Amino acid sequence: MLIGNVGKDPEVRYVDKGVAVARFPLATTERGYVLQNGTQVPDRTDWHNVVLWRRLAEIVEKYVHKGDKLYIEGRIRYTTYDDRHGVRHNMTEIWAENMEMLTPKPRTGSSTEVSGSAKASESDGTSEGDQPPF
Repeated sequence: MLIGNVGKDPEVRYVDKGVAVARFPLATTERGYVLQNGTQVPDRTDWHNVVLWRRLAEIVEKYVHKGDKLYIEGRIRYTTYDDRHGVRHNMTEIWAENMEMLTPKPRTGSSTEVSGSAKASESDGTSEGDQPPF
């Protein structure tokens, strides 16, 4: 489980038979604190590579942007690849299975609009038009 901010707009590609795959970096921050002896421990930010497939990727493509706050649940995947120069690289990714958008939707001036969080999961395949599936 991660709660963090999207580091850049998601990159979405369509692979075999139109399956959507989205990727973006997510920053999580552990807040700093002061020890009893007065020593200040600074904030620590970690970056995570998040990968979403199918319906989650389509939702991210439409509604998620740089700076948005997200809650992500998923699995850690470790991969290794060789670059053009033959150097081996290890990469850690979070393959998201559930996502909750925590950034409030912008108001359109309507007094009946209710703000709140938006939820989506890999198993949620329903949608109508351009309306979010949540």
